[in-house]
Amino acid sequence: MSELPTVVVGAGPAGLATAAELLERGLEPLVLEAGPGAGAAVAQWGQVRMFSPWAELVDPAAGRLLAGTRWQHPAADAYPTGAEWVEQYLKPLAEALGGRVRFGSRVVGVARRGRDRVVDAGRDTEPLTVHVLSADGVEQRITARALVDASGTWGKPNPLGGDGLPAIGEASAADRIVYRVPDLGDPVLIGRYAGKHVAVAGSGHSALTALVVLAEFAEAHPGTRVSWVLRRGGVGNAFGGGSDDELPARGALGLRAQAAVQAGRIRVVGGFRCTEVERTDSDLLTLVSDADADADARAGNDVDAGAGADVDAGVDAGAGVGARVEDVDEVIVLAGFRPDLSWLSELRLDLDPVLQAPTKLAPLIDPNAHSCGTVSPHGAAELAHPEPGVFLVGMKSYGRAPTFLAMTGYEQVRSIAAKLAGDDEAAARVELTLPDTGVCGGSGGFDDGARILPLRGWSAAE
Repeated sequence: MSELPTVVVGAGPAGLATAAELLERGLEPLVLEAGPGAGAAVAQWGQVRMFSPWAELVDPAAGRLLAGTRWQHPAADAYPTGAEWVEQYLKPLAEALGGRVRFGSRVVGVARRGRDRVVDAGRDTEPLTVHVLSADGVEQRITARALVDASGTWGKPNPLGGDGLPAIGEASAADRIVYRVPDLGDPVLIGRYAGKHVAVAGSGHSALTALVVLAEFAEAHPGTRVSWVLRRGGVGNAFGGGSDDELPARGALGLRAQAAVQAGRIRVVGGFRCTEVERTDSDLLTLVSDADADADARAGNDVDAGAGADVDAGVDAGAGVGARVEDVDEVIVLAGFRPDLSWLSELRLDLDPVLQAPTKLAPLIDPNAHSCGTVSPHGAAELAHPEPGVFLVGMKSYGRAPTFLAMTGYEQVRSIAAKLAGDDEAAARVELTLPDTGVCGGSGGFDDGARILPLRGWSAAE
């Protein structure tokens, strides 16, 4: 099967880095990207300034490939926006890879040739068959020696519903709900949010980013109100460690969000686990929460202490049984992402039942114990599955876990390329050293009109 290509799904940072690493090893990659261009998902948050500098955003093999072109490495200590990452790195890298990257090619299924997942015979000798649907509706099958899934999680945001499923009425209110940090520099979106009551659901760094942006937006647009809807009973440690945070930019962001809450510019509704979205006669939304879950949260069962403890006294822990957030114009749901595993259903994967990440990797990335700077570098050994030659990388490998570093992804694909090339020693070797602090740090403020989003690796989900 050595003459067959290794199919890489996704032309984002992880996918293009995989192709560069494979090519440097003398292996032929074929990158299949559903979108119209390189970094299609990253481009959707192009206004956001990243927490990682350029020095940590260029894969080593990709840098060496680009060195043979007219490409110039951006200033190592500068912090690009998503749009700059696409224009100054991902697009040039895709161009350098040439015909090895195909856009408008959506992978809709993968199987062992002539075998469904039940058949044992031939799984280590037969190649993979990759089913592809082009943008113009043409179906194709590609035979591959291996598959690297770098498709990310951007396309599968978690819903508003507090139990991991969409709340009743969430789908019918889709015209008023978004699952990304909005670009409030866009004139169209200014009209959508100005003077409105906006509810933000989520407690991670994306939610903090939206809260800070909206608090500043409200100052410029009177009448704009912001409600922060939390499943936990109080703010707890959502603001991070403040000035003591091991990640400076994360701490700075948390302090700004905390200041906005303390100043009364953001109303906090804790212990709110949404079960229903109602549309009123006046075309406003009402968010309805589960009474039993509210009672548990208000009792403090899921509240952490931390930098936000001093604002918890001002948290509106709902209005008792069947708590409601009323007269809402717009909802921004920032509750994380999850992987789309549907098109991998005929492959034998070994995934953690909680995180939906590779079983050997899951203990290393448990969000209850790790942040992006504390996860050990890992590679082919941790990312392998019972299905030979199949790997999930980048944000896809993290399943539902947040906070992913680009450098970690680049080490993943370096190791996998070595493994596929038969260099087991290099695959097992660790070639990445993460500093103890500051690896997720950035400029820590808003500059040049760009917004900072604490990155789940590269795009919050590629």
